[in-house]
Amino acid sequence: DAKHLVPNKMRDFFCTINLDQEEVFRTQVVEKSLSPYFGEEFYFEIPRTFQWLSFYIYDKSVLQKDLRIGKVSIKKEDLCNYTGKENWFMLQPVDSNSEVQGKVHLELKLNELITDNGSVCQQLVVHIKECHGLPLINGQNCDPYATVSLVGPSRNDQKKTKVKKKTSNPQFNETFYFEVTRSSSYTKKSQFQVEEEDIEKLEVRVDLWNNGNLVQDIFLGEIKVPVKVLRNDSFQAWYLLQPRENGNKSSKTDDLGSLRLNICYTEDCVLPSEYYASLRNLLLKSPDVQPISASAGYILSEVCRDKYDAVLPLVRLLLHHHKLVPFVAAVAELDLKDTQEANTIFRGNSLATRCVDEMMKIVGKHYLKVTLKPVIDEICESPKPCEIDPIKLKEGDNVEINMENLRYYVDKVFREIVRSSISCPTLMCDVFYSLRHLAAKRFPNDPHVQYSAVSSFVFLRFFAVAVVSPHTFHLRPHHPDAQTSRTLTLISKAIQTLGSWGSLTKSKLSSFKETFMCEFFKTFQEEKFTESVKKFLDDVSSTESKEPSGLSEPVHLKEGEMYKRAQGRTRIGKKNFKKRWFCLTSREFTYHKQQDKEPIFTIPIKNILAVEKLDESSFNKKNMFQVLHGEKPLYIQANNCVEASEWIEALCRVTRCNQKRLNFYHPSAFLNGNWLCCKATIENTVGCARCTADVPADTQIEIDGDREAERIYSLFTINMSKLQKLEEACGSIAVYQGPRKEPDDYSNFTIEDSVATFHTLKQIIDIVEKLNESHEKYQKKRSSSAKYGSEENPIVGKVS
Repeated sequence: DAKHLVPNKMRDFFCTINLDQEEVFRTQVVEKSLSPYFGEEFYFEIPRTFQWLSFYIYDKSVLQKDLRIGKVSIKKEDLCNYTGKENWFMLQPVDSNSEVQGKVHLELKLNELITDNGSVCQQLVVHIKECHGLPLINGQNCDPYATVSLVGPSRNDQKKTKVKKKTSNPQFNETFYFEVTRSSSYTKKSQFQVEEEDIEKLEVRVDLWNNGNLVQDIFLGEIKVPVKVLRNDSFQAWYLLQPRENGNKSSKTDDLGSLRLNICYTEDCVLPSEYYASLRNLLLKSPDVQPISASAGYILSEVCRDKYDAVLPLVRLLLHHHKLVPFVAAVAELDLKDTQEANTIFRGNSLATRCVDEMMKIVGKHYLKVTLKPVIDEICESPKPCEIDPIKLKEGDNVEINMENLRYYVDKVFREIVRSSISCPTLMCDVFYSLRHLAAKRFPNDPHVQYSAVSSFVFLRFFAVAVVSPHTFHLRPHHPDAQTSRTLTLISKAIQTLGSWGSLTKSKLSSFKETFMCEFFKTFQEEKFTESVKKFLDDVSSTESKEPSGLSEPVHLKEGEMYKRAQGRTRIGKKNFKKRWFCLTSREFTYHKQQDKEPIFTIPIKNILAVEKLDESSFNKKNMFQVLHGEKPLYIQANNCVEASEWIEALCRVTRCNQKRLNFYHPSAFLNGNWLCCKATIENTVGCARCTADVPADTQIEIDGDREAERIYSLFTINMSKLQKLEEACGSIAVYQGPRKEPDDYSNFTIEDSVATFHTLKQIIDIVEKLNESHEKYQKKRSSSAKYGSEENPIVGKVS
């Protein structure tokens, strides 16, 4: 959220998230507010290098261009200082000096020339080669040019490159010559004084500008290099562009307002797969370890301060290797040992409940979409008043009509849920089956516990949560407005209660806190609701195969708006790129003129031969990729780098088993009779670059096992002191069998078998130490290969 925004009058605001200046997400518009609450979460992989993560606040305009109020920019190196906690940031003004980004490649040389009369003078040669990553201007590639100056106390010689059109990565390849000193016999009247010590005070300055044509040119950044560093050597390097010194000192920064952010940023260096073999094998043995509290998976959750940090990579890794169901069963059994009453079963935030929650989020994405998305869309797009709390009713509201509206929505959501068991993923059914039988075994005299064990997850922690927060589960693009949120909250409460009817008696309705909800539920007290819930819970906790029905419908994987280039039907030009709605399922890849319209063009998944990035130089457009199939390549431009990466990954994943996949492709387009990449003139010639490797992930579950192993290694490394403390505790218990003398050292840990736990801990510590050595070797190799001044490690600021 934001507060005290300017101008000091009620306006409509929205916020964008940018990598450098490339917008990757934007919030919904919050109307008529000075302190807008956005309340939105965005999770994404960062597919490229970047310098700044920025957040821009905009004042929405209907007729004119949206006005940028201010921004918060955080350097990549500083993100770790803010991760995992809420921070208020003061908004900074947005001007060209604050928007500097990118790098420039220069070669500098100081030559000694002998004149006709034998005297010596010095000449500076500046070769400006290229730039990478220049900022966008009004969301478009800029028209950059560079000025190259030799600056000293009494001179300022300036030369200028040609303007390059519509590119953020211009190739200049221009060379400029400057006289540094003149010979003592030089007779022509000089425009400046030249002395021997001047070379100590001279510097080369390169400024990048956007050519404004009829409007003022915009500053893009500068670098300065003292001439004295050259001496008689050639100096070639990449430099990060810098803002002007004191460029915005006069700007006011204390009255634009502030923005509250909660950022979670992780950066992992993933080694080749073989490095994680020992750690992976140890974690995958977790379900078989007796007792489960002595397993590596359980120990990971014990030493992490926040269980969620451990649960996410652990669940994903176990899912990837088909070991999750036995692990959940083992930790759930441990959980049930401490459960004394059947009506509190699986209500806490234990390792077992967290694992099941995370599993449902990962595996149940499509299940939620096919079950709830149509009805959630109806509620959000055509909302009916549903408030039934007498305190919150507005003047003129009719509580009976509102109750009817709410009943209509609850009936519809409930009906969709109890009819959806056939779509429930097999993995979820397997987990529910295990939980149901464990619960019945723990409380054999309670006939309802087998139902409450399942309903506490599928209703309370899955459907009810998705209803109240549809944006979190990708059922809606944004957080709903206040009135719709209230309606969804009431529906969610109703679904939780109806879902628990399989194990609750009707007399317990009197225990509801809100009287108005109790009155509302009196209209639901019908036997058919209880029977519907029980039948649904029976179905989703059954191990009977649902695959024949489940596979009859294609799995919806991804959809969204992008731009595609016409496939040779018209001449090359801007008009060839048209906005289209794209849809990817497990069967086909289609594009449509608009959402919900019939497809214009369809490519069966089995016909896709390769999906690869397309060089920006092909059409002078960023974030392009190509889908190669039987006909001409389909060239597509995504809206930003994150979106492009997600589409490429999704398409690669669903086509990875195609038998006719290509080994080689052309990274550029075929234009004007030749391939831009290899200059070959035959259109159907074999590609000149090897296709990228297959994505090691499941079609419906996006998991990279090595990355999850690296994340777990990082968590063990961070918590090494706790591992050592736990190891000491196990040793002292094993040696001293009497009462624990110092329980504070390890009383927070679960140690059922000190010998088995000690053995696992020793393995974990040994594996982590070996991985530490591998990482140190890699970092050493990386730092030695990425020389300061290279493209990967450009020079920052002045060269000294």
